[in-house]
Amino acid sequence: MARAAEDVTYRGRRRWNGSHGKVWWDNELLFEIEKFECKVTANREDVIIGNSVDSKIVSLKGEGTITIKSVINRNISAYLEAWKSGQDPRATFVGLIEDPDAVDKQKERCSIDNVWFNELAIMNFEKGKVVEKEFPFGFTPEDASFMETIS
Repeated sequence: MARAAEDVTYRGRRRWNGSHGKVWWDNELLFEIEKFECKVTANREDVIIGNSVDSKIVSLKGEGTITIKSVINRNISAYLEAWKSGQDPRATFVGLIEDPDAVDKQKERCSIDNVWFNELAIMNFEKGKVVEKEFPFGFTPEDASFMETIS
């Protein structure tokens, strides 16, 4: 039995590998990136139509987490000082996934602007472990966009 063309084109090696992902924080490459996740959630209200419960999107919420293997401070002290003085600084993230095995060498890039932090990991460590810092964040979905997409 012959294999379907898409089975050959999209073999296992074509699946994206996160090892080639990159993130820029305010135009500075995070060389120590471990994990990056951002998502948009639809907040919905129930709408009753006849006997059925349907829904209507009433707002969007953007949130995510960035995890790094700590090497440098990443201006966390500047964010802390801004918070302590009553300021709410914002950042921009650009994420890129670029796998050398992707079909036709395609890549996907997104930009997330108006990023605010919900927590600042000041210090944490565990003996015998590489130090990781996790930064949960929020953003306005209207300020997120795809710059390149894999089709």
